[in-house]
Amino acid sequence: MKKFIGLAACAVSCVFSALTFATQIKVEELASGLKHPWGMAFLPSGDALITERAGGVRLMSKTGQLSPAISGVPKAAVVGQGGLLGIAVDPDFNSNRHVYICMSVEGEDGRGSEVFRGTLNGASLQNVTQVFEMLPKVDSAHHFGCRIVFDSDGYMFISLGDRGSKKEESQNKDNHIGTVVRLNKDGTVPSDNPFLDGKAPEVFSYGHRNVQGMTLHPQTGEVWTHEHGPKGGDEINILGAGKNYGWPTITYGVNYNGSIITDKTEMDGMEQPLVKYVPSIAPSGMTFYTGDEFPEWKGDVFMGSLKFRHLHHVKMEEGKVVAQNELLTEREDRIRDVVQGPDGALYLLTDAPDGKVLKLTKG
Repeated sequence: MKKFIGLAACAVSCVFSALTFATQIKVEELASGLKHPWGMAFLPSGDALITERAGGVRLMSKTGQLSPAISGVPKAAVVGQGGLLGIAVDPDFNSNRHVYICMSVEGEDGRGSEVFRGTLNGASLQNVTQVFEMLPKVDSAHHFGCRIVFDSDGYMFISLGDRGSKKEESQNKDNHIGTVVRLNKDGTVPSDNPFLDGKAPEVFSYGHRNVQGMTLHPQTGEVWTHEHGPKGGDEINILGAGKNYGWPTITYGVNYNGSIITDKTEMDGMEQPLVKYVPSIAPSGMTFYTGDEFPEWKGDVFMGSLKFRHLHHVKMEEGKVVAQNELLTEREDRIRDVVQGPDGALYLLTDAPDGKVLKLTKG
């Protein structure tokens, strides 16, 4: 494993310790043949649901057998970065068998992210209903967000991108562009959401570019995200109700052609990231590790790096980042999602036409 501290910069003063991680990792290619897999969610049984950006949802057994695409899944708009993306299992799945799927959907004015809820019955999704629609729809094939996380109170958080061409709207609380929304399971708005008097009462936080990683802190219950930034300016953030995360008014990145987005990196009323990445690592997927397979990793954050093709390990101690490492660099996989399984192993999705599920256990 390779020591990694050069790409990351703390938003607050900190020093990375010279820790050496001697953990030996066994990597098993558990399944393959997936068409650009994007999201993964485990069922209480230990089986898992996996989305393919091209439009399918597959059921994977604990031993890696993949089902054909399950029936009853709504049609996604598969264009550019869009398609069938995020997936989550209801915290009360054992009693209601509800599954939530986020995908890009075509409308009269363009495309936008929508979330559907269905009841999983064998290899079929039944009683499917729309529980959220991102508005306005935009004629763009970029930045859909679409991660789904349930907090400890059962509220559903959905990340939504700035759609690329509409980045200035990320500062507008009266629509869903560049926001994270918070809903009840049925899509209704919680009574304590921060912008109930606005035109988009679903909004929980705003000023986001494209959140492709979102997870729940195992002790505090806070929702953590990472921001897929421009050229430079990826971020790890801790979400707070009503908070503004700055995009595009402040950023540590520039446009892909090198031109300046803004000369400001901070401003009153806008949050600073816990960690920023310059240059970008292009993060996707995110989880806190809480299992027993790797006890030395308990409380640490893991996320994929699409650009540098590694598993990114953020070592945490007492709520602070103390070191960062690149793992699995020799494989050169574009890691799209990172999920901890019920067995304590880490499971990764590789983004490719022949995408794989990798299972990480102690070597």
